[in-house]
Amino acid sequence: MITDIVMLRHGRTSMNLERRLQGQVEVPLDIVGQWQVDQSGLALAQRYYWAKVSNLATHPELLPEAPVAAVRAVDAEEYRKAPASQRTMVVVSSDLFRAQQTAHVFADILGLDVHLDPRLRERGFGEWEGMTREEIRERWPEDFRSWRRHEGGELAHGVESRREVGERGAETIRSYVRQARDVPGEETLFVVSHGSWIVATIATLLGMDVDAANGLDAMRNAFWSRLSLEHGADGDRWLLAEFNHGPQIAEFVDWENGPEQLRNPDMPMWRPIAG
Repeated sequence: MITDIVMLRHGRTSMNLERRLQGQVEVPLDIVGQWQVDQSGLALAQRYYWAKVSNLATHPELLPEAPVAAVRAVDAEEYRKAPASQRTMVVVSSDLFRAQQTAHVFADILGLDVHLDPRLRERGFGEWEGMTREEIRERWPEDFRSWRRHEGGELAHGVESRREVGERGAETIRSYVRQARDVPGEETLFVVSHGSWIVATIATLLGMDVDAANGLDAMRNAFWSRLSLEHGADGDRWLLAEFNHGPQIAEFVDWENGPEQLRNPDMPMWRPIAG
């Protein structure tokens, strides 16, 4: 039974740096994005180390074999008897490559499989994909202003509505909950996806108005949010336990631009969106 859902956004890409709408365009992490997911992956792997123990308890064949000269064999019973073995974790990821890269940094540390799901893809931005906001404003000023006011001007360009994204994401999460309802023990669902998808999905699950301007802040690259799920006779209750959290190192460095030793002389600096 799923009781916790962690949602991790992918790390920075070159298109993030250029402030282009990525949507469902395929683009890999850049050097700073790889650093970001390494930091978050390590922090989350420390927090959820129990998932490695649980996985080994279920799959003792993954344990290393002691050499013949060893006075004792590796004891699989230690893993089976550990309290950690009583709960499980499943890692699912958008099938877009930047999300896959992010998911594997975390999952590989714990020896977990990554299951790809196209339903976790980012919001589709139609003919605006790959464009900067300045380019969109120049070509379609009225639609751009309507989009920024959350009034739907983007829909004329094949952009998926926020409501559609939220419904797609919420139904995907609910489908995982239904599938695991009869699985014994508690399960954590670890989801790797995209900024707009995560915000819209959380808002929908919490019953918020997805189209309300600034209902939830935008997710930062390689930051995570967490929902708790309470199962009751009257239905499921969703609680927002964490939103837009990152590793401790993000408090002490320029997270969006990474440490100086990663920046080449030709790399522009990431700047917040103004206006």
